[in-house]
Amino acid sequence: MKKLLIPLFSVALLVSCGTSKVSNDTAKPEGSASTVAKGDKAFLAAYKMISADNLKKNLYVIASDEMGGRDTGSPGQKKAGEYMINYYKSLGISYPKTLGSYYQKVPSDFMKKRGGGNLPDSENILAFIEGTEKPDEIVVVSAHYDHVGTKNGVVYNGADDDGSGTVGVMEIAKAFQSAKKAGNGPKRSILFLHVTGEEHGLFGSEYYTDNPVFPLANTVVDLNIDMIGRDDPENRGKQYVYVIGSEMLSAQLKVINEAANKRTNNLELNYKYDDPKDPEQLYYRSDHYNFAKNNVPVAFFFDGIHEDYHKPTDKPDKIDYPLLQKRTQLVFATAWEIANRADRIVVDKK
Repeated sequence: MKKLLIPLFSVALLVSCGTSKVSNDTAKPEGSASTVAKGDKAFLAAYKMISADNLKKNLYVIASDEMGGRDTGSPGQKKAGEYMINYYKSLGISYPKTLGSYYQKVPSDFMKKRGGGNLPDSENILAFIEGTEKPDEIVVVSAHYDHVGTKNGVVYNGADDDGSGTVGVMEIAKAFQSAKKAGNGPKRSILFLHVTGEEHGLFGSEYYTDNPVFPLANTVVDLNIDMIGRDDPENRGKQYVYVIGSEMLSAQLKVINEAANKRTNNLELNYKYDDPKDPEQLYYRSDHYNFAKNNVPVAFFFDGIHEDYHKPTDKPDKIDYPLLQKRTQLVFATAWEIANRADRIVVDKK
């Protein structure tokens, strides 16, 4: 997650949630029967594909010293990207046809004009599963795969930030692909978006939303995952996740996410930071924001600021893998519902 605070602006135009209480409203979203019910065999089979062991296996590669801290455009980041692409290839998951490859180049000049200094060219990585009934409607599941690199010879592995989100997206893709192979592919298309340059200024997601592979008007939601493998001091030992932004633009999104949670692992959904005016300004500090400012509903999943945030001690052996699994499953369950419900979620807030 980006460390420097983004200036607070346009707050008056945004709707604040500002509560740490979980809603008791478990009603099904208006106009659509839920597909996340425990009796849905297709959903459950895919859901169970998300495992702590596989998350751990991939994270020990993504956050290894070999990747050199994955700084934007660095050889280590490119090596991590190659690993991710080979993973998608092994699953039979391709890239958007109009893009022509898994890579969307993010030019150095684009980042430099936005305060990116002398960062080299980098790449967003896009994997894609086409929808069976509404292929032009796009559900985005995103995470940044860059971190802060190596400093004074010390590798900042970024296992939680955002190796955890990166491998979470990879596992969610595997789950959707397993459903597709079983004849239960998503009705809407799913874009698995790994963005670069987040730590330096949300550059990769800004480049994507400025140059979308699919029209933003057709983009239903962005479910963004940035740090979901640890706990913070305030929630030590709890089964929880912070959720930010889920009702800023669409009231339905929060209802869908809470219903998906209650019907699966029933984590404590914490809304402490779900307010643009919160001093930490977390609504502005990860890649979902570039979708939100373009009127695309978002939900940001986050574990909090822990003692190893942006330190070389953010290593894969400190990850709570069972909790990482549960949080990843929650994002999958939410994406499954949004991708398969009869009606597209409605943007009803500004």
